[in-house]
Parts: sequence; structure tokens; C-alpha cells
Amino acid sequence: MSPCCDVRTEAMWLMLQEEEPEDFVIATGEVHSVREFVEKAFIHVGKTIVWEGKDEKEVGRCQETGVVHVKVDPKYFRPTEVDYLQGDSTKAYQRLGWKPKVTFEELVKEMVDADIQLMKKNPNA
Repeated sequence: MSPCCDVRTEAMWLMLQEEEPEDFVIATGEVHSVREFVEKAFIHVGKTIVWEGKDEKEVGRCQETGVVHVKVDPKYFRPTEVDYLQGDSTKAYQRLGWKPKVTFEELVKEMVDADIQLMKKNPNA
């Protein structure tokens, strides 16, 4: 790892060490759906999401309580929906020696934990 930073900022630090500025893709190369992210996030807080309905009418309901926690909102659809997105960080690996060190599960947990801390500080946000 680079001498100055943690795994979340290492790629940025490595890019700044380059003599000429360039664009780099920083990605795991893995493919995950929003559904998978939601399921992992709820598992992290001890809940299981079950999916009901279809398309815009689909909801994610807590298996334990029956409460709907997730609703599909078409306003967040991309104008031109892309079926498959996968980042290619080959250039970052070859030029910077960077490779991902955080798993998808670790990233989900870190994001959920950060949101929980934010809600504790400001529950009305």
C-alpha cells in the first residue's frame, strides 16, 4: 500500500504521483445489481428482504416484520437503461500498480455503517 493513505484513497494518491494528469478507471471489475446491494445492506443490519411484484410495482419487504422498506422509483432509471455495467481498471493496474483491496461485502458494510452513524448524529436528515 502507498505510504500516505488507506485503501479508500490509495488510487487517488497513486494518480497524483503521475507526472502528467490522466484519467483512470478505478473499479473492482465485478458486476453487482442494485438488488444485490440492497439485500447485502439489509443482511448487515439483521434483516432479510423478500421481493414482491414486478417492474415499477416491485417492493422489498422485510421478511421478519412484513414492512415494505424498498420501492422502485422510475425517476431513478437511466434515460437509456444499460443492461450490463462493468468497470475495467486494467490501466490503473498496469500504470499505477493499483488493484482493489475491498470486497463488495466490505464496501456495502462500510456504506451502511456510515449511514447509520450519520442518522445517529442527525436523525432528521
